[in-house]
Amino acid sequence: MTGLFNMKTEVLGTGAVAAMVFLSSLMAPTTAYAAPRTPTDDAQVLEKLAVKAGDATARQLFALRAASQKAPTNATAAAQLAEAYFDVASARGDPRYVGYAEAVVNRFAQPLPLDLLSMRGVVRQYRHDFGGALLDFAEVLQRDPTFAMAHAWRGAIFLVQADYAAAQQECAKLYALGRTNLGDACQGLALAYSGKLEAGYHTLLKALDRVSEPESRLWVLTRLGELAAWRGMGAQAQAHYMAALALGRDDVYLLAAWSDFLLDAGRFQEVAKLLADWEASDSLLLRLTEAEAALKAPSADKHMRMLADRYAAARARGDTTHRAEEARFELHLRKDPRTATQLARDNYAVQREPRDARVLLEAALAAKDPSSAQAARDWLRSSGFEDARMRQLGAMP
Repeated sequence: MTGLFNMKTEVLGTGAVAAMVFLSSLMAPTTAYAAPRTPTDDAQVLEKLAVKAGDATARQLFALRAASQKAPTNATAAAQLAEAYFDVASARGDPRYVGYAEAVVNRFAQPLPLDLLSMRGVVRQYRHDFGGALLDFAEVLQRDPTFAMAHAWRGAIFLVQADYAAAQQECAKLYALGRTNLGDACQGLALAYSGKLEAGYHTLLKALDRVSEPESRLWVLTRLGELAAWRGMGAQAQAHYMAALALGRDDVYLLAAWSDFLLDAGRFQEVAKLLADWEASDSLLLRLTEAEAALKAPSADKHMRMLADRYAAARARGDTTHRAEEARFELHLRKDPRTATQLARDNYAVQREPRDARVLLEAALAAKDPSSAQAARDWLRSSGFEDARMRQLGAMP
């Protein structure tokens, strides 16, 4: 899951911490991810990046590392470094950097300072420990009720859990704190997920009119693309995605959403071209491989083996955050709907966004086991979610 747009700019100010740290030109591609580890020495090198002349973002990251190493007990410097690592993970889809962020947080004794406690909540939600994350954010708010980022993340988690009433309470608290843009981001999705798709779309349009910072615009444009696609407005969805891409920011979520739009439209060659250099991201490699398989490209078999190895490695280290995408892998690439259905059911017990419901419905339909997707059909009925493709999968008018 991802949080609400540009929370760091809204709450923590500008600069390196406010910006998403994108290092696509600096990191060599990798096909295997190490398990998160805690360094035994603050001077231990976690990753070497080849700095290019004029690359301000890389220099900012190095500066944050240096500041944290110079003042290892400074919680503010540590929080800034941890957030920078998390932003790299968000931009590139590389979970190693979540491990690095976690290691920075874990250097500090309890009780954690507010910024680090909030960062621990962010890491926990990334690992789908939503209960632990909600506890962290609740403690943050108990200590500082004006800490808007905690409300924003709580709203995002409640949306993932399909608890729309709880999410809207967090949206209301953001509005009460004067965080109108964050409130609109929260409210727009809450409305869209709960059967008020047009109202949610127009709420996000209002937010787009007010924000100018590129990362915020990218977030809003990406979600507008998704909502427009759900409304059957294909041309408008494409316009939103193209505007987001034109901002020139690396963002795995944007690339995944745009690729899914193209795959649904049968535009496989465009996906293959778009994602050719994104093998290092599991989610984007999956979509690349789906496109290659449809095109009967020779590289599809190699990429299927890579994905199988990555999913096996994730299971071996107890990582269950990719079950929805592994279900998609089993369904569309391995043609094993029964295994896909089990994975999708396990995922849906934890994470219940529309895309999670879709893969469960598709897998259960292919397995001729509609009862396995009853939870998703119940959600469609209770939420009133308006996407025509989803309602057809659930055999609902």
